Amino acid sequence: MFVVTGATGNVGGHVVKELADAGAEVLALTRDPEAARLPEGVRAARTDELPLDGATGLFLNPAVVWQVGIGKLLERAKESGVRRIVMLSSSSVLADLDPEENPIGARHRALEADVEATGLEWTFVRPGAFAANAMQWVDQIKAGDAVYGPYAGAQMAPIHEADMGAVAARALLADDLVGQSPELTGPESLSFADQVRIIGEVIGRPLRYEEISHEAARERMAHGFVTPEMADSLLRVFAECVDRPQPISPEVERVTGRPGRTFAQWVEDRAAAFR
Repeated sequence: MFVVTGATGNVGGHVVKELADAGAEVLALTRDPEAARLPEGVRAARTDELPLDGATGLFLNPAVVWQVGIGKLLERAKESGVRRIVMLSSSSVLADLDPEENPIGARHRALEADVEATGLEWTFVRPGAFAANAMQWVDQIKAGDAVYGPYAGAQMAPIHEADMGAVAARALLADDLVGQSPELTGPESLSFADQVRIIGEVIGRPLRYEEISHEAARERMAHGFVTPEMADSLLRVFAECVDRPQPISPEVERVTGRPGRTFAQWVEDRAAAFR
């Protein structure tokens, strides 16, 4: 049996589907099991109950278990006989891990170390930019034809969450990724301006990206769920990526046997949200 945290989220939902399609027994952990829309045969339970008895594998999305406590979850996994943990990490761990310069990478690497310390089998799935980050533009696109944000020329290789889910599921189902940390990207490097243009092409509207200052962007981000330190870190990354095409990882195709989904495919899957 496989337990999936964040089972109704962007990545966890795809992990659940991949495992269910493979015929595996799946327990989906979510905050509201009664509201969860899951594949037939998949059971649901509350995340904070930590129902891990009988599980052999665990998909761990750290972002959804803060309230439980990572240490408590890992200890419970060991006590319950879990043999393998596949954790959704971040490719930011490959950069300088100074907590002040790279808090995202430092936090994820510390979590990786916690998982390693359990002595259980592990795989760390390390994606770069999520294609789903483009959802932050939904309100602006619905309101007009311009998206306002920092560093129009910042290049990313956004990855479809379905590809992350496919790799994570493979790491749970097979043994060939044990002890590995595949870095995942989408199949193309795109600037923020490119991404907005592609959204417009898919939904049939001439959208454009209007660059705002670093300071204005930081203020906007600070009014959301991003801490000032996180905002500074992200903006530094964006500034460094201006006019610098990002390397494309072969790992999605190596692991799944098929090319990664394009950003345009991601937009097509989410087109209704932008209209």
